[in-house]
Amino acid sequence: MQTYPIPMVPGPVKVPEAVREVYRTDFGSADLESEFLELYQKTEANLKQILGTGNQVVMQSGEGMLGLWSALKSCLRPGDRVLAIATGVFGDGIAEMAGALGAQVRKISLAYNETISDLTAIEKAIVAFQPKMITAVHCETPSGTLNPLAEVGRLKKHHGVPLLYVDAVASAGGTAVRGDAWHIDLCLGGSQKCLSSLPNMAFVAVSDTAWEIIDQVNYMGYDALKPFQKAPAEGYFPYTPYWHGVAGLNAAAELILREGLPASFARHAAVAEYCRTRLTAMGLALFPAPNAVSSPTVTAVQVPGEWSWPEFDARLRRQGLVVGGSYGQLAGRVFRLGHMGTQANMELVKQALDVIERVMGE
Repeated sequence: MQTYPIPMVPGPVKVPEAVREVYRTDFGSADLESEFLELYQKTEANLKQILGTGNQVVMQSGEGMLGLWSALKSCLRPGDRVLAIATGVFGDGIAEMAGALGAQVRKISLAYNETISDLTAIEKAIVAFQPKMITAVHCETPSGTLNPLAEVGRLKKHHGVPLLYVDAVASAGGTAVRGDAWHIDLCLGGSQKCLSSLPNMAFVAVSDTAWEIIDQVNYMGYDALKPFQKAPAEGYFPYTPYWHGVAGLNAAAELILREGLPASFARHAAVAEYCRTRLTAMGLALFPAPNAVSSPTVTAVQVPGEWSWPEFDARLRRQGLVVGGSYGQLAGRVFRLGHMGTQANMELVKQALDVIERVMGE
């Protein structure tokens, strides 16, 4: 497997040594040792700070998509109404996932280079459609955008919508996520983005209202949330817990909290600003529209017109830089620099931009 000295893929990101170290430990059986339960509770407390919530946080063994599916399956029955706010690949994908479960889905679709601004259409749809759940993506990684969600949360509460489901996988730890202040009932995260751990853990902050609905739906599949509600208190999990994964997630969360959330947010913002200023100076066009909110964790750039994406990507790789392409309708048109977690590092980003500048000069 080829590796690159300048990793800038927007997840999975470069894993720090403090996180790698826990995977070298031979842990015992999580079902039998009280130390695992203590670790789980400690990790939950750390994740609550990062997600800005007092709600219970469930940790599951699997990549971030596990949490997205788990929350939908645990809360929806066929025929339930879901209002999906779609501003990119993942917003559209969540709507498709809900539809696949039999939900009635209504979408509010924005262009992929836009972010939520005018709330009029959203409020009208809430009033007319009366959804059980609103879904939104905080950071649309393929687009490099960040959706403001405070007002969406306000509308959810004002109109009595039971559930607000938010994908915060690519934002948690790199920018403010205020789960409780934004009235989020299902706040979804993953280990491999800003937390800089391996792609092996999903976590979901679950509100009291969501737990009531989960109990009513009573979904009990392998990916169900319901068994986790009482698992920490009873010390009995629905399947063998992934001790290494929880330990890695905790080590990653503690690195961020030791730095301090405000300092982490400032680091990500500074690196993002520097990245975009230099790219623009090279004559490259950023993908987000001028009035859209760009994410501090990832920058999306239009592939320069004189290059095909495979050729441009190959030239970057030959000089030691690996970035990300994009997906869906953006495939071949957009590339992305993931300055998140350990990669929100000014020296690393400077090296990446130096390579891009040299390639552009060719």
